[in-house]
Amino acid sequence: MKRLAIIQARTGSTRLPGKVLMPLGGSTVLGCVVDRLSAAHHIDEIVVATSTEKADDAVERHTQALGVRIFRGSALDVLARFYGAATAFHGEVVVRITADCPLIDGALIDAMLEAYAQTPDCDYLSNTLERTYPRGLDAEIFTMDGLERAYRDARAPYEREHVTPYFYQHPEIFGLHSYTNPNGADHSHFRWTLDTPEDYAFLQAIYQRCAPSAPREVKTAAVIALLEREPDLAQLNAAVPQKVLGE
Repeated sequence: MKRLAIIQARTGSTRLPGKVLMPLGGSTVLGCVVDRLSAAHHIDEIVVATSTEKADDAVERHTQALGVRIFRGSALDVLARFYGAATAFHGEVVVRITADCPLIDGALIDAMLEAYAQTPDCDYLSNTLERTYPRGLDAEIFTMDGLERAYRDARAPYEREHVTPYFYQHPEIFGLHSYTNPNGADHSHFRWTLDTPEDYAFLQAIYQRCAPSAPREVKTAAVIALLEREPDLAQLNAAVPQKVLGE
């Protein structure tokens, strides 16, 4: 059963254009995501799904330079783009990651894939249904059959733009399961995603302190320990409002 990780990446962010190609950790934001996902042992292939917009030619060139295959599809109907990528690369279990999460944790992805495999009747597993991890370690795992149904039946614009709402808004159809921190800790108040210049300043500070040029070596536990020692770091982007689904 092929476990395919698909990274959504495009340059057209409204709050921070071009963010996925910004330099970070001796690479780029997208490069960090790819490198950190590559540490996951249970992922069979990583691909990037970008749009067919001219501006995203740069994403394609960079993805190819990273040695990763790419799929290009609609800028607005991201569900169709995502489904096209999963179909083109023969995914059976699909892991959804967004390219604005350069601290994504390969070990966490492995643990979630193990939980997914051990959970009967699981169509969708995520650590976002009930948040205990920092925002920016978000991952969703689902079946190809479920993705095909969402692609076929989702109608609302926000369902098409955000890929997975059709799953978690239809618990009568899909077996939904939440993955929470197994040690009981709640770090959901931390913001490790990239949407604004403040977020970028935070992520630069983390990489500079933890591993300036080795993205894979930045460990989640080390980042949390750093923020506990230096709480002012978390204040760099604490005031950033989280973008609401559908905006």
